[in-house]
Amino acid sequence: MNWLLVITGAAVGAPLRYLTDRAVQSRHDTVFPWGTFVVNVSGCLVLGLLTGAVAAGAASSHVQLLLGTGLCGALTTYSTFSYETLRLAEGGARFYAAANAVVSVIAGLGAAFAGVTIAEALWT
Repeated sequence: MNWLLVITGAAVGAPLRYLTDRAVQSRHDTVFPWGTFVVNVSGCLVLGLLTGAVAAGAASSHVQLLLGTGLCGALTTYSTFSYETLRLAEGGARFYAAANAVVSVIAGLGAAFAGVTIAEALWT
């Protein structure tokens, strides 16, 4: 049954990632990969909220499989982040490549931390 939860979450997360990426990127006329940045930071926030909720007993392990492993696993994308950073560097946009790497990691960690903090405030 656990695998079905993961598959269901991923079936929502993957198209959501694609659609969000395209919608965000279409609004920016820059080589910076804003779409991937937005989905990754958003996924970190959701995963932080979920982790805090599970730790506080407000969400079950089944919800964690559905939303954490399935949805967030398919929504966020380390491989695309890595590829786009490499593409920027190879294309001569080294500043954007470095900014993408540094800002993505800092923002992702910050979002996860914020999510856990918000969840703790709500459920403990």
